[in-house]
Amino acid sequence: MDKISVIILTKNEEKNIIDCIESIKWVDEIIIIDDYSSDRTCDLVKSFKDQKILIYEKRLENDFSAQRNFGLSKASGEWVLFIDADERVTPALTGEIMAIINDPLNKNAGFYIKRTDVIWGKKLRYGEFKDIWLLRLGLKNKGEWRGKIHEKWNIKKKAGKLRNELIHYPHPNLEEFLNEINLYTDIRAEEIYQKKQKVRWWSVLFYPSFKFLLNYVCKLGFLDGIEGFITNALMSFHSFLVRGKLWLLWDKKRKY
Repeated sequence: MDKISVIILTKNEEKNIIDCIESIKWVDEIIIIDDYSSDRTCDLVKSFKDQKILIYEKRLENDFSAQRNFGLSKASGEWVLFIDADERVTPALTGEIMAIINDPLNKNAGFYIKRTDVIWGKKLRYGEFKDIWLLRLGLKNKGEWRGKIHEKWNIKKKAGKLRNELIHYPHPNLEEFLNEINLYTDIRAEEIYQKKQKVRWWSVLFYPSFKFLLNYVCKLGFLDGIEGFITNALMSFHSFLVRGKLWLLWDKKRKY
């Protein structure tokens, strides 16, 4: 039977970490990569008093791939599952993962998992969040994570898809949603700037509006009610901030 490790990145996740760990207690190893939380995250993890739960502290330094690759280096399982503290592995997904990793006929080195977002009690089924597939389960030595933000696991061999969903409970309130958008857009704009990519003024002005119309109207985001409106509007704002901040970075260079 193949061994499976789960890797969780944390930063002040005391509200989420217990439920997260409870959903994956069936695995062989749980690795927490903590960005020096200032709340009770690590204390709550230690309260499980389970030897298969390991905690490593490492500064994020605005590089999520480096954090995830560090976790990979610490994993002892043949298979690795990445989840975030605000995600939950359902019993159905648990059964499917266990069957897959112990299937001698399996030819895939990784698997995409469909993530379903639940915002303020509302399960989002349309708009930007309709079809989110993330490569989160894979063989340890078949690839690495790339990208400082919106990072992706680049597995060198064939990847399949699982049927059951991963449940995501992001942004418990509007303030945290906006704070995360501000942080992530800072990182993304700087990452694009370092790649010497520029942005057109019309993209700053018009792309976010186009994105909102696409997700809210064409992809039926309005069917998710007020939660759908707020989330699709804020994700369009996210696109505006990335482009606006990138424009300002280049404008600053032109001036100096």
